[in-house]
Amino acid sequence: MPRRIDAIDLSILRELQGDGRITNVELSQRVGISAPPCLRRVRALEEEGIIKGYRALLDEKQLGFELMAFAMVHLVSQAEADLNAFAGQVERWPLVRACWMLSGETDFILLCVAPDLRTFQSFVLELTGAPNVRNVKTALTLKQTKDAAVVPMEGELP
Repeated sequence: MPRRIDAIDLSILRELQGDGRITNVELSQRVGISAPPCLRRVRALEEEGIIKGYRALLDEKQLGFELMAFAMVHLVSQAEADLNAFAGQVERWPLVRACWMLSGETDFILLCVAPDLRTFQSFVLELTGAPNVRNVKTALTLKQTKDAAVVPMEGELP
């Protein structure tokens, strides 16, 4: 049974979501505890999988990926082995930034980036030709209006 997350843990998580590169000393000062117990709490949150990792958030457009799109994939078969095989294939496509398995009409939705429309069109041809794919519908994004890479914390919910 997972341990209860208390107010200090929530403060630690809130601060780390805002700045994953913060030093333990600065973090401990912001959450109001000394550095050693703060570090123990962070390590416990990591070991329990609440903190999954740390990474830099990159601007894809500045790295040449001008196009962002969604691809909605409908498979021929929804047998577990076929779903798992497709999910495994998705891992090997570098243009896919995120993928979700869905309920309903669409089996998977893929968030894709590409340097240009021609590259994305080539990827869609590859995707459409992948084993067990019945059809693919795409939607090019026009403007991103929110990109929150954070989980709402207690007190931030409506």
